[in-house]
Amino acid sequence: MRRCKTDGFRHCAVAVFVLCGVRRYHFSPSAPLSEEVVMNRRTILVSTGIATVGIFGLGAYMYVPTVDKNAVRNAADETFLVRSHAPVLGPVDAPVTIVEFFDPACEACRAFHPYVKDIMSNFEGKVRVVLRYANFHPQSEGAIRILEAARMQGKFEVVLERLLETQPLWAPHGRAADSVWSVIAGTGLDITRAKKDALLPEVTRVLDQDASDVKAAGVKGTPTFFVNGKSLQEFGPQQLYELVRSEVEDN
Repeated sequence: MRRCKTDGFRHCAVAVFVLCGVRRYHFSPSAPLSEEVVMNRRTILVSTGIATVGIFGLGAYMYVPTVDKNAVRNAADETFLVRSHAPVLGPVDAPVTIVEFFDPACEACRAFHPYVKDIMSNFEGKVRVVLRYANFHPQSEGAIRILEAARMQGKFEVVLERLLETQPLWAPHGRAADSVWSVIAGTGLDITRAKKDALLPEVTRVLDQDASDVKAAGVKGTPTFFVNGKSLQEFGPQQLYELVRSEVEDN
């Protein structure tokens, strides 16, 4: 699997793990989808299945470091990994913290999301995930603003799931995108209010702070993980699991 990098779509995520390629496109909707979205999703599933065959030919593309080693050397001692404004999944007092620098428009972030949830389930009560935004794609800022507006209504997780489920619709590569607002209907979000909240100065401050912390942490691509301040040295679901397991055992 390759990550989304700061230099645009040319380096955007390509899943080369067989299991990841299968799991990322099999999901149960977090809320009812509109008929139009369902039809669009079916079209994408067919085209994705064809594309997945070609993905195996890219197996030679393995981990390419996308974190500045000088920046992360002392990451455990820095405050730029965890901020009080950052969304938290799981118990806030969990002994193990996964910090994920995350771009909602990034294919690799979408592919990795089920594995992160599995880790939280396997180590129930012992792991929390702190999400930090990395605005690397043209559609990313709009999606991030929606997530922050959803958080104000207590709908963060359901909207996050919907955005990832429908990502090929609103953040496609090489074709016109659907409106990101159109895919979140049915999640229970008050969209009229959310459109106003998404433009609030405090949301802009979150974007600005996270952009600053992306640079401070030396993050060059997404997803980028830190576990209790330790960077993931080798990129992959199993490597993330093993690092989390080690930290759980030590705590």
